[in-house]
Amino acid sequence: MSGDPQIFLTMDNAFATKRWTRPQEWARIIRDLGIRYIEASADTEADPFYCGLDYLYDWLGEVRAASEKHGVSVDNLYTGYSTYRTLGLAHPDARVRARVLDGWLKVMAQIAVQLPAGLGFYLHAFREAMLQDPVAYRQATELVYEGLAEVARYAGELGPVPIIVEQMYSPHQTPWTIEGTFEYLREVGRRSGFPAYVAVDTGHQTGQHRFLRPSRETLERALAGEAPVPYLGPDAAYALFEEARGRAPAARLGGSGRIAEEMDRCPHLFAEPEDCDLYRWLEELGCYAPILHLQQTEGKTSSHLPFTAANNAAGIVEPLKVLQAIARSYRVEQPPGLPPRCARLYLTFEVFPHTADRPRDILPRLAESVGYWRKWIPEDGLRLSALLEKRLA
Repeated sequence: MSGDPQIFLTMDNAFATKRWTRPQEWARIIRDLGIRYIEASADTEADPFYCGLDYLYDWLGEVRAASEKHGVSVDNLYTGYSTYRTLGLAHPDARVRARVLDGWLKVMAQIAVQLPAGLGFYLHAFREAMLQDPVAYRQATELVYEGLAEVARYAGELGPVPIIVEQMYSPHQTPWTIEGTFEYLREVGRRSGFPAYVAVDTGHQTGQHRFLRPSRETLERALAGEAPVPYLGPDAAYALFEEARGRAPAARLGGSGRIAEEMDRCPHLFAEPEDCDLYRWLEELGCYAPILHLQQTEGKTSSHLPFTAANNAAGIVEPLKVLQAIARSYRVEQPPGLPPRCARLYLTFEVFPHTADRPRDILPRLAESVGYWRKWIPEDGLRLSALLEKRLA
């Protein structure tokens, strides 16, 4: 168990997708940016579904050669955008779930153990029909936990390779709340016998505010036509709202009670105020997040912006506050059933250029981002306490 982790500034090579696709290319660029630790995205020509196992083993050889030549290392593998857009491990058809497990996650675990690297991913989503039915939602959640436990067991016995599931920011993509993330950590660890971890993204707290449960007062004002229609969760609650809106006060009061009961039936559709706060996530879960995806955001959108001066002026992601929040997560007493706290944390730039961005503009923005964070993390592998002492001295 670690109480003072080592910190590494890392680059996801997703910026190179469809541009600098060979390991020798992206490894050289990342090293020239002043980064030695890499998260390799499947989108950058390393996806087992369309590349195949033979290709991936050749890719592995190229990565080793590039790492040796340029003095870098791939410390984590990660899913890309194509698999992110699927139901994956929550698919209602067992054949699809098995293909995701055997043809994607287990194959990537085999590659990860040979680097060696962690395995980060997000590979499931819930259909709307599942969200509207609490029983179906729980059943789908069980399928996801069982699938994740199978991956954790397989990867753990191979390596061990830690599995690292990313937190998201809407009900159809769990875990998306702090409470739900703790449940994921406990359940997968309990079922698999191996620790599971979370990847936290600095922009993935920007959606939860849309799913906050309204107060009774807000609901009654909306029913009276004095406020906009708030988020109500299940479709049945909206149907009750339409039925009660504009009616006599007594009927509206009864309607608000029935709407509240319907919202009570679907707690999985609502966030809490703390779920909207990046720094609360880091205070609670930073010590269980070996990967922290770095993007700048104004707090309203998850646009994966670089840390340029213009973006930083309006941004809420501040390096010192990030490091301080992570440090607080290591100071609290560890609840039972959770994995060992991380000894190494990879603060990983996850900057996504636009399709029409010119290559000559992409790299300077990355260089500016690295320079900005190097003020707080001047050397990789230093302890978190040393970084904070240096900055606060």
